[in-house]
Amino acid sequence: MAGQSRKWMILVATIWIQAFTGTNFDFSAYSSDLKSVLGVSQVQLNYLATASDLGKLFGWLSGLALMYFPLWVVLFMAAFMGFFGYGLQWLVISHVISLPYILVFFLCLLSGLSITWFNTVCFVLCIQNFPANRALALSLTVSFNGVSAAIYALAGNAINPSSHALYLLLNALIPLITSLAALIPILRQPSLDPLPPEGVKRDSFIFLILNIIAILTGVYLLLFGAHSSDLTVSRLLFGGALFLLMFPLCIPGIVYARDWFKRTIHSSFRLDGSGFLLIDVDDLELHKELLMREAEASNNGKELDQPLLSTDDISMTYSLTRTKSFEKGGCCETIIGKDQLAMLGQEHSARLLVLRLDFWLYYIAYFCGGAIGLVYSNNLGQIAQSLGESSRTTTLLTLYSSFSFFGRLLSAAPDYMRAKVYFARTGWLTIALLPTPVAFCLLATSGNAVALQAGTSLIGLSSGFIFAAAVSITSELFGPNSVGVNHNILITNIPIGSLVYGFLAAIVYDSNVSSGIGIGNVVSDSVVCMGRHCYFLTFVLWGCVSVVGLAASVLLFLRTRHAYDCFERKRLSSTQLY
Repeated sequence: MAGQSRKWMILVATIWIQAFTGTNFDFSAYSSDLKSVLGVSQVQLNYLATASDLGKLFGWLSGLALMYFPLWVVLFMAAFMGFFGYGLQWLVISHVISLPYILVFFLCLLSGLSITWFNTVCFVLCIQNFPANRALALSLTVSFNGVSAAIYALAGNAINPSSHALYLLLNALIPLITSLAALIPILRQPSLDPLPPEGVKRDSFIFLILNIIAILTGVYLLLFGAHSSDLTVSRLLFGGALFLLMFPLCIPGIVYARDWFKRTIHSSFRLDGSGFLLIDVDDLELHKELLMREAEASNNGKELDQPLLSTDDISMTYSLTRTKSFEKGGCCETIIGKDQLAMLGQEHSARLLVLRLDFWLYYIAYFCGGAIGLVYSNNLGQIAQSLGESSRTTTLLTLYSSFSFFGRLLSAAPDYMRAKVYFARTGWLTIALLPTPVAFCLLATSGNAVALQAGTSLIGLSSGFIFAAAVSITSELFGPNSVGVNHNILITNIPIGSLVYGFLAAIVYDSNVSSGIGIGNVVSDSVVCMGRHCYFLTFVLWGCVSVVGLAASVLLFLRTRHAYDCFERKRLSSTQLY
């Protein structure tokens, strides 16, 4: 019983870590001041934002560190990376010290690297302590990473609303303090025995409660996250946010009272497992066995006692059959039918992965959807400034953060609705990409504050869903055992997108200033572009790129829909047979 209580304490500690370490999302809050202090162009400022995202390319170092150091040591290594990275930037922006641009670039890189190390620690904690419901644990904790910007906005307003440099100081100190608070639960990790089926269902119910608390937290931050009219009120609101983050500590009490919940409440719910990941290990093996039997039955020349076909044989046979069925069709039918996935969950090595058309369609959809949303958030400070909405930067940051949080939570909704409404997860990905081109169209056609807030909300919602659903899609399409390597290959598009899209926006921004199309003002040593023209062409180009991502996701859905439908049919039939 004590072990069950401790694992929930660890989950709460993981939520805290994720909620306070999404420090890259508040870059736009202080980017204008950093640009002014360094006296750099918009292109050079974009390189600093890219440096933070480049940390994801070196995230594998955290896994290597875990092979030689305890988990808590890796946690504090991440905390001190962020402490020095953000702390020295705060000294620079506060005019305490002066550093050359190249050193500030490496400080941004170090800060971004700390975030990936924090994420690795959280993933390991969830997997170790919730083996039966690890997908629900990962989904919940990752969602809180999207709300970091709103929490930091509340903290900044509660301390000094007029100081943008304060964000850097908070980025340096709060993750370190959070790591200290999480140390005791991590050091007291229990050794858990495998849960019985009733225990898995009980945990699923507790996760349902935690998701309800998470929704309440998101609504609270959305409504009050940007409030800064009164210092006392801001401090009370920040205290309320901390209370909501502390509230899940009552979960151990729920664990101790599990018998009462089972008799009075839990019996009224039907929770057949977590259902978050479509690929369950037992279902997957049964799915493969049934496919092997079908392949054997269709091979009339073989005896019944001959060995079953291997997974590779099934994949090749199915792909050839599907390809032949599309040969008489047009070009689109050929693209959709060629080399389709035979089944979900088939393991792909890195070499096989990069040879798959489905992977590149998925890569393009992510590159033109989720990555472009992150770049938009990095440029939010300059976008608001160019439209004369600098005073609303904190509000916009809170909107993006809160709707990104809701998008991450919504990524689990299709699985809770699975019994009533079944749809391939790649189809949900397509639906999630729809708001992005709509948002950029709205931003390009209207430059008022309402359009800016609506567009920011739509982009946050879309990118948040994509970020959270990506791990599940990768495991389903290319194998759950290879998801660590394959997903790291996928997210290489984030730093690439940060460089390409950010560089594009910076070139357009600086060209408007030099050509005189935008009204150029000089703030300190930095030239600022004012007017709709500063980002109009950028919004148009980003909108066109997002349409490309939408088209790629549609093709991916059409190519994988049969595998999803086949898996669901086999799963339902196996429920009746076994």
